[in-house]
Amino acid sequence: MKAKHSFFIPTLSLIALVAVRVAFPQLAEDFQLKVFDTFQRLKPRPYREAPVLIVDIDEESLTKIGQWPWPRTKLAQLTGKLREEGASAIAFDIVFAEPDRTSPGQIIPLWSETPRFEAIRDQIKSLPDHDKVFASNLAKGNVVLGFSLTREPRPRRPLLKTTPAISGDSPLARLDRFRGAIPNLEAFEKAAAGVGSFNMLAESDGIMRRVPLLFRLEDALYPSLVNEALRVAQNASTYILKTAGGSGENSREDRDKIVSLLIGEFLVPTDAKGLLWLYDSGHVPRRFIPAWKIFSGDIPPGSLEGKIVFVGTSAVGLKDLRTTVLNPFAAGVEVQAQIAEQIILREFLHRPDWAEGAEILFLIVLGLILIFLMPQLSASGCVFLGIAAIGGAFGFSWFAFTSWHWLVDPVSPSILALFIYLTATLINYLRTESEKKHIRNAFNRYLSPELVEQLAGNPGQLKLGGETKIMTFLFADIRGFTTLSELFNAHELTSFINSFLTPMTDIILKHKGTIDKYMGDCVMAFWNAPLNDPEHSQNACLAALNMRDHLEQWNADLQIQSWTQKKPLPPIHIGIGINTGSCCVGNMGSEQRFDYSVLGDEVNLASRLEGQCKYYGVDIILGPNTAALGSDLAALELDLVQVKGKKIPVRIFTLLGDKAFYKDPSFQKIIPPHLEMLKTYREQKWEEAAKWLEECSQSELGRTKLSMLYSHYRDRIEKYRKTPPPAGWEGVFVAETK
Repeated sequence: MKAKHSFFIPTLSLIALVAVRVAFPQLAEDFQLKVFDTFQRLKPRPYREAPVLIVDIDEESLTKIGQWPWPRTKLAQLTGKLREEGASAIAFDIVFAEPDRTSPGQIIPLWSETPRFEAIRDQIKSLPDHDKVFASNLAKGNVVLGFSLTREPRPRRPLLKTTPAISGDSPLARLDRFRGAIPNLEAFEKAAAGVGSFNMLAESDGIMRRVPLLFRLEDALYPSLVNEALRVAQNASTYILKTAGGSGENSREDRDKIVSLLIGEFLVPTDAKGLLWLYDSGHVPRRFIPAWKIFSGDIPPGSLEGKIVFVGTSAVGLKDLRTTVLNPFAAGVEVQAQIAEQIILREFLHRPDWAEGAEILFLIVLGLILIFLMPQLSASGCVFLGIAAIGGAFGFSWFAFTSWHWLVDPVSPSILALFIYLTATLINYLRTESEKKHIRNAFNRYLSPELVEQLAGNPGQLKLGGETKIMTFLFADIRGFTTLSELFNAHELTSFINSFLTPMTDIILKHKGTIDKYMGDCVMAFWNAPLNDPEHSQNACLAALNMRDHLEQWNADLQIQSWTQKKPLPPIHIGIGINTGSCCVGNMGSEQRFDYSVLGDEVNLASRLEGQCKYYGVDIILGPNTAALGSDLAALELDLVQVKGKKIPVRIFTLLGDKAFYKDPSFQKIIPPHLEMLKTYREQKWEEAAKWLEECSQSELGRTKLSMLYSHYRDRIEKYRKTPPPAGWEGVFVAETK
C-alpha cells in the first residue's frame, strides 16, 4: 500500500466520524450518558443536610395504620400534624383524583336497604364528609398537591395556581407536549397553596437522569411539584423563567431555549428544555421519616421546623419506584427530594452550552494530530499516542466533573483516537499480507484437525491481527505439583506431565477449544477464536466436566501403576478456572516470532479463579458471565470475592455437573438453603445464616463436594459474630493468594 494512503484513508475516516457525530448526536449521547453515570458512581453527590425531608408511607406504616388508600380524614390529620410541627411546605407526591371511597356518602349506596340500616341511615349521613374535611385542612395553607400528565387527552386540566413571568421568548416549542392530565379533585386544588406535576421522564434505557421543572399541557406551562414546593415554602407569588432571547442572544432558532428558572431566591440553571440533571447522592435513610411516627408523635421536637416535607411512598406494592444512576429501586419521592436539595444547596451538574461545539472542534484538531503523527511513530509509539489521547479526553472530562461539575464528552475523542489508530494499524497490516500463509499454517499447533480443515476451507473466518471479542478462557492446574515433582527425576517428570496433559488436551480440542499454551503442569485454553463458537461457554464447561471425569479413571490407572512399580504415588487433583468476557485475541509477540494468544483482564480473572479452587475445596470455579451463559448446568454460587490484583469483587460459582445433574434431587435440594445462607450472610444476619448453613452442611453435597466451602463460612460467621465487619461491608471476601 502506498505511503500516501497513510494520510488519505485516516483523513477520510476523520471526516466520516465528524459527520456522523454532527448528524447523529443521539448516538454519541448514549455513550456519553454511560460515562457520566460512571462518574457519578465513582463520585456521587455527598449528602449534606438541607431543609428537605420525606414522610414515607412505607411498608411499616401500612402495617400499623392500614392499607392504602387511607381515609382523607387520616391524611387531614397527617397534614395538620406536619403543619403544627412547623413544616414550611407540604408536598404530596400523590394524586387525589377520586372521592374517598371510605367517606359516608360513598359507603351508603353500597349497603343493602334493610329496616335495620334505614334506622341509622340519617345518622351516617350526618357524619362529616372525608373529602370536605381534607379540603378544609388544605385551605389552612402551605400544601402543594401533585398531578400526573398523560399523552392522551382528558376532560379536565389541573388548576394553575400561578403563571410564570417569562423573560424572553416563550419556550413552549421546546417542551414535550402532553395532551391531558389526571388532576386532583377540584375542591382540593382550590384549597391547596400550590399544584405541580410529579412526572419524571426516564431516558431510553429507563434510567432517570434529568428531571423537568416545567411541563407543557397543550399550550399552557405548568410547574413541577418541586418547583411549587419551593415557591410555597418561600411564600413567593410566582417564578421567573428566562430564555436565551431574554439573555441577549441573537440567533432566532435559539431564542426560545430555556436558560434558567428563578424560584424565590433560588436561581436554577437548566438545559434548553427546562431539565435539571439529577446529581445523585443515592439512597440516604436520614431523608425519611415513616408516616406512622408522625401520627404517634415519635419524632424529635423541632425536627420539621422550616422544612419542605414531601409526602410519598417507598412501599413496593404502591409502585412508585424509579431507576436512578445509583439506585435501581429509588422511591419517586426521594428523587423529588433530591432535586429540591440540589436547588437549595446550589449543587448542580451542568453541561455547558458551548460543550457541543467545543467537542466537535476538539475532534477535528485531535484527529489531524493523530493522522500526522502516527505514520511517523513505531507500533509502540502509536499505542502510546492512542492511549494518551484517550486518557487525556477521559482525564479532562473527569477533572471537569469533579472540579466544576461539568459534563463534558470524553467518548467521541476516544472513539476517534481508537478508530484512527485501528485504521493506521490496518494499513500496516495490509502491508504485511504475505504473512497470512505462515500464520494459517501455524494454527495446527492450537486447533483440532477438524477446525484446521474448516479454517483452510474458508480463510475468511480467520482474522489476523488483534480483535476484541467475547470469549471463554480455561486454566487447569495440578494441585500440589511442587511436592509431587519431588517423587520423580527429570525424565520421569516429563513423561508424567505428558501423560497428564495429552488426554486433557484431547478433551479440550474435542470440545472445540483452542490450546493457548502449556506452563509446566498448567494448560491454558480458550473458546470462540479463531473460529466463532456460539456455545463457547457451554463447551468450555463440558470440557472441564469431562476433564474431571477422566481424571478419576487416570487416578485409578495411576494407583495400579504405583502398585506394580512399588512406588507410592498420591492421587492427582486439579483445579480448573473458567471465565467468559471481552478480550483482545490475535497475534502476540515480536516481528521475529509471534503466537496466537489472548490478552485482557477477563483472562487474568480465569487464572485467579483456578487459583481459588484449593481454598474453596472444589475442582471447578466459574466466573459470573460463564455461569450466566451456562444456566442449565449444575452451577452453584460460592462467594462474592475480590481476587488478588483486582479491586472490583465478582460473584464466583462452582460447576458440579451437567444438564442431567442439574435435575438430580441432591442438587435441587441444596439450592434453596444455599441461596438463603448467602443472602442472610451478606445481610449480616448471622443467626439465620448459621441455621441455613447447618441445613446445607447436612445435605448430601454439603457432606461431600462442598464440605470445605461450608467450613469456611462457618469460620467466617463465628468470626463476624465476635467482630462485626466494618460499615458498608457487602459480603466481599478478599482473597490473599493467587
